[in-house]
Amino acid sequence: MDTLLTQLPALLGVLVGTLGTILATSLADRARWRRSQSVRWDERRLDAYVAFAHALKESHAVALRMTADLRPGSYSHPIDRDEGLARLAESDGRRTIVWENLLLLGDEPTVVAAANWRDAIWQVERLARGIVDASQDISEMLTRVNEARDVYYRAARSSLGVRGGSVEQSAALRQALLSRPSATPDGRMAADDG
Repeated sequence: MDTLLTQLPALLGVLVGTLGTILATSLADRARWRRSQSVRWDERRLDAYVAFAHALKESHAVALRMTADLRPGSYSHPIDRDEGLARLAESDGRRTIVWENLLLLGDEPTVVAAANWRDAIWQVERLARGIVDASQDISEMLTRVNEARDVYYRAARSSLGVRGGSVEQSAALRQALLSRPSATPDGRMAADDG
């Protein structure tokens, strides 16, 4: 019995050490698994953000080409109305699919910013489709599109933890617009998206 009592502190030390090792390993594995899951979802979130931006830019580019004749001095290459409507229909299908991914994976500020950008582009599309008349101020519409895009990218970058300063384009596009030599017949400057 004396031998057991003298060895008891050593046995307790081994037991405590073993339990500590098991606990530390378990906590480390759990932290590694959480990091792995975070990276996995961040990659998918990035893919959803990029796919949505591409789909919107595709729709917007077609709408710009369809409205090129409304913007003297536009850099957009005009497109036949029937071809433009067909392309808008195709891009609308793609945009709908990537929107669902964005809703599933995006955080709230990014989804709200995406919806605002989409709605701004819809206004230009409505003009291209002839749903609203050409008396609408297209320069103002395009400014809203550019500003909404900046808000979307700011929200997406924040969601993904991307650092590196501002990548906003609307101010530069507005400045480039003001420096163009051509203006619309009513004195407003022609506008294009960057």
